[in-house]
Amino acid sequence: MSLRNLSNCLSYLGHREEALQAIQEAVEFYRRLAADRPAAFNPDLALSLNGLSVHLSDLGRREEALQAIQEAVEFYRRLAADRPAAFNPDLAMSLNNLSNRLSDLGRREEALQAIQEAVELRRRLAADRPAAFNPDLAMSLNNLSNGLSDLGRREEALQAIQEAVVFYRRFAADRPVAFRPNLAMSLTNLSNRLSDLGRREEALQAIQEAVEFYRRLAADRPAAFNPDLAVSLNNLSLRLLDLGRREEALQAIQEAVELRRRLAADRPAVFHPNLAKSLNNLSDRLSDLGRQEEALQAIQEAVELRRRLAADRPAAFNADLAISLNNLSGRLSDLGRRDEAEKISKEAAELSSSDD
Repeated sequence: MSLRNLSNCLSYLGHREEALQAIQEAVEFYRRLAADRPAAFNPDLALSLNGLSVHLSDLGRREEALQAIQEAVEFYRRLAADRPAAFNPDLAMSLNNLSNRLSDLGRREEALQAIQEAVELRRRLAADRPAAFNPDLAMSLNNLSNGLSDLGRREEALQAIQEAVVFYRRFAADRPVAFRPNLAMSLTNLSNRLSDLGRREEALQAIQEAVEFYRRLAADRPAAFNPDLAVSLNNLSLRLLDLGRREEALQAIQEAVELRRRLAADRPAVFHPNLAKSLNNLSDRLSDLGRQEEALQAIQEAVELRRRLAADRPAAFNADLAISLNNLSGRLSDLGRRDEAEKISKEAAELSSSDD
């Protein structure tokens, strides 16, 4: 138990590798204890597996993270079948995390099914004890919005995130230290949902508010919140671009790239995918402003990163590589390097067809 708590404290402070080591040790202990006394220790083992999944995911080890949470869900289903009042909250938590892990691996239909089950459970729990379970319901509504959006169900996705934001505004008003990070996260997702539906001014307002929250949070705890600040800046750039504010859009994505460079320098396995995404967007913003040579340099770096990622995990990163290759082809064409552009375009097409 102490190792599990240590893992949570280390994670809170952004020490993710050490957090993983602590939870791995806790899981090993609980496996041995549960082998001898399952009735007493299976709940602890399930909880530790849930934590293990979260910490593996934080370090980009997605397949292992999925395996851990699937095992946790199976434990909680059996426990909740015998004692629903005691274990339905834990089952809902593990289903929420299962949905996240499935989504990370592109298994969207399964991810939606898991989060829908979590929301249903948490609505019932919150109906009886709102003070205790409304925060959990808000978290699952946030994830439900993402799952619906992934499958193109945009109006439903907006409704879910709007409900989550209403919850988090109330919570953050009473307990700002505890709930401002959740409010910032939900505002980021609200901005995405509004943008999906063409409500651009509202989308910009939401992401601007999220960025302001993350700036304050990252000022106090940079290791924990710089990754979230980078995400929100990336999205701010896109929202500004939607409204034709190109210079401001460039400034926002440049700041995101700088943050992600520092993060990737320390933890390349986790942050190289994010850095590549921001470099891809930086190239577009530079191109929009006619800075073609700089745009080419940015997209070349993105392609190089995504080639390495796709070499190790083609199923996860070939689609992203194809996007960057298409953009590289465009940048080369803008500079009159047509033969190179055509060659890169063919490579992108071959990747896309093989992915299909």
